[in-house]
Amino acid sequence: MSEEWAYQVRVNLVEDAAKLARKDPENPALKPLSDILVKHNAKLRNQLDAFAEYVAAAEQRGEENFPLYKWTKAVIEDPAKIEKHSKAFSIHVAGEEIYGKDVADALEAELQPLVGGPLVARLTKHDSNPANNPQAPAQYR
Repeated sequence: MSEEWAYQVRVNLVEDAAKLARKDPENPALKPLSDILVKHNAKLRNQLDAFAEYVAAAEQRGEENFPLYKWTKAVIEDPAKIEKHSKAFSIHVAGEEIYGKDVADALEAELQPLVGGPLVARLTKHDSNPANNPQAPAQYR
């Protein structure tokens, strides 16, 4: 019996599109991407913003309750990682961060034609299998 994993689709946007998506997600320049997201009841979530919110929550509620605090804080303080994650977006569907494979596959298929164009630099699909996801480096555990 195989285990069912949950999935998440992520996009890296080109620099100008990423800036718009973070500050003005309804901007008409993003329409090709926005139209697909609306069709799938989906929204973009910037990774750098999500990391910053995680760190703020940990600092407010107690770092000991947030196992990835030290690693995440190091990321949002590293200029190279800030640059990288400011362009990275996870796609949440129906308010959920992760969803079924069929949903992820459909979303991925519709977004694929945008890759390499004026908006989307990269498209990836991730599963929730811990073996396929990075673990915190030893110095942050």
